[in-house]
Amino acid sequence: MAISIKAPSLSGTRESSSFLNRFVTRRPDFAPVKFYRKPRLALSDKSFSIVRSVLETEKSTKIEKPEPPVKLISLVGKGTLSPLKSTSWEEVMLHTARRLKWVDEGYEMLVFDDEILSSNDQRALTLKQELNQTDILVVVAVNNSESVNWILTNSRNVKNMICFESSSDLMNRLGGTDIGSVNQDKQVTEVVKTVGDAWERRNSDDIRFCLLVIINAYIRPVPVLQNLRSKGFSTLTCMVKNCGLQILNCLLDPNCRKALQCLNQCSPVDQVCSYRCIASYESPYFEAFSLCVLQKHNCLELDAKIPEKPYVPPMTSFRGKELCHDTAEDLFVGWLGELDWSWRVVAGQNPAYDQFPCQYQLFYRGKGKSAFWYEPVFQVRTLEGKLVWRRRRYSVKRGKIPATFRFSVLDNGVVSNELWTIVDVSDDLSWGLFHYNGAARVAGQSYTGAVLVTPDGSYPAEKEKERLKSALEKCGIKEWELFAVDNCSCENPPLGIPQGSRLHSRISVIEEPDSEEKFN
Repeated sequence: MAISIKAPSLSGTRESSSFLNRFVTRRPDFAPVKFYRKPRLALSDKSFSIVRSVLETEKSTKIEKPEPPVKLISLVGKGTLSPLKSTSWEEVMLHTARRLKWVDEGYEMLVFDDEILSSNDQRALTLKQELNQTDILVVVAVNNSESVNWILTNSRNVKNMICFESSSDLMNRLGGTDIGSVNQDKQVTEVVKTVGDAWERRNSDDIRFCLLVIINAYIRPVPVLQNLRSKGFSTLTCMVKNCGLQILNCLLDPNCRKALQCLNQCSPVDQVCSYRCIASYESPYFEAFSLCVLQKHNCLELDAKIPEKPYVPPMTSFRGKELCHDTAEDLFVGWLGELDWSWRVVAGQNPAYDQFPCQYQLFYRGKGKSAFWYEPVFQVRTLEGKLVWRRRRYSVKRGKIPATFRFSVLDNGVVSNELWTIVDVSDDLSWGLFHYNGAARVAGQSYTGAVLVTPDGSYPAEKEKERLKSALEKCGIKEWELFAVDNCSCENPPLGIPQGSRLHSRISVIEEPDSEEKFN
């Protein structure tokens, strides 16, 4: 315990003044003591500016000590296949290592297959050395008995080890403690459940998410996984003070109450689970609750940012001509006018937002000169097994570069802002690829995704395979990451756009190389 010693003051109080007076009175041979303030140094405006400049330069050039890297090792079974379109686990984990860098350049994951464990060459020695420095060991599909024994022998000093689809002889370990079925604290239980649920969803986003959850819980905070649980008294005070009526209405409404109960069962960092709850139990009361608690008053004190990575370059030309803003908007409008929709989504990459059945896209120009709107229409299979239609309405603004856009939507009371990029669209409009980075700031959620679209919801023709692969590579996406959208039972979608809306301005749906016929 530190002890603070404070020297007594001789000025500024009645007692100190009396003490000085008594001292002078009792010693008449002393002249009264006069205290003078030290004169301040007068600086000219020019001198003051120089001093301030020096101080600011010193402050700005102060080097902050960088955080040490987070080191991970992934050990996979040789030749084992993942459920992601039978892609090898080695390729999946190598791609995951690259995608971890989008979150933080300091995340370093090395990937090995277990064949090297039986060798005595430099690779095995390198792996042993790396294990002594690693923060997390990720074991995937390792069941060979020799490999299992090697891991048990050489991983004793690894504080965090998580095993997927591997031998039951391998024990998970978090924070230096082996994970058993009893005596687990609340944090361990929540982390294990969150990671297990995410892994079972079998997609690339959730594989990365599993690793981020462990880093966040046991290594250092991950900004994109800000905890969405109540922050205690300050959150409660904010809610009661500002949103009492909305809280009461929500608790009295069956759907709104179910939404809150459902969200409480999700990990606070699990967007897939959370959005499924929200989409299943939408109601005006839940929207009012979220609008007040989150959007208007930010009672959870969150501030998510739109991810800067990956940066996806937009397409620059269409039908042999340089792309301009008007033509880029026309590409979004797509088939609307010829059909009742602009595009249908064939496949998506984000497991939270791109996986819904029967996705129709409606892009159109509004009545105002620069007004542009996007309305997705999609089905949701609710947690109670019902099939319902949902619809959103985005405001769309042009970015600085053609084929880049800023989207904004109020979704169940919370504003999401997104940056969209038209990555590629074929000349005959037979398919397109759109990418987005987004964030719901006050909900503490940031995300990325991409959608592959065609006019009828069927996959692009085989002849387009190489061009599509190239477009996906620009997004940092592998084709095996996409999952097909169910477009089988899409009767009576609630389509339609406002009367007076405008469609194409420069291109026609049918390619006419020698003209720029207006479609409408």
